[in-house]
Amino acid sequence: MRQVAIFGGTFDPVHWVHLFVAETALHQVALAQVIWVPSLNPPHKQAALFEHRLEMVRLAVADNPAFAVSLVEANRRGTSYAINTLIDLSAFYPNTAWYWIVGLDTFQTLPRWHQVDELAPLCHWLVAPRLPSGATIAESEFICKQVAQKLAKQSLSIRWELLHTPLVGLSSSMIRNLCRDRQSIRYLVPEPVRIYIANHNLYQNSA
Repeated sequence: MRQVAIFGGTFDPVHWVHLFVAETALHQVALAQVIWVPSLNPPHKQAALFEHRLEMVRLAVADNPAFAVSLVEANRRGTSYAINTLIDLSAFYPNTAWYWIVGLDTFQTLPRWHQVDELAPLCHWLVAPRLPSGATIAESEFICKQVAQKLAKQSLSIRWELLHTPLVGLSSSMIRNLCRDRQSIRYLVPEPVRIYIANHNLYQNSA
């Protein structure tokens, strides 16, 4: 059975930390593939057009054969929910052991996810510590245990592990703000992504 990870997110825009997290997951748990899934209609965010975010992810992962970009969200109507993504991908990838890559801040919200009772047990959760959360590695592990305990109270058990990534203070919102202020984002995103952002004047009016 192949081990495959889903890396869903807004990717607004995709940057080097996203790529490093995916690469770490690939080798830490011996994944066959990481499938990147840009969200069409993120439930709690406003984002750049899906077409722009999708193309930036494609540009970012083009040189890694273990990375694939899924169009599973392209024709979805309404809000993008993780359970729908997993169900749809399972139809394309049978006999697969599923992993889900998620940042610590997002993992903390897992007990409130749509249909979490169905979703949570179906994946092995790979959690990336994030510096903006202000948590050390030890604190990140404690937070993950708290999430597992909350789910246990709902009679749900999950499998999770922290990814061995360094704490780096880089986020998509930081990049959007730099673009808004017309400052350089060179070396914060892959060069093809930087060029794409410049050519399409993305984030010039970002809040």
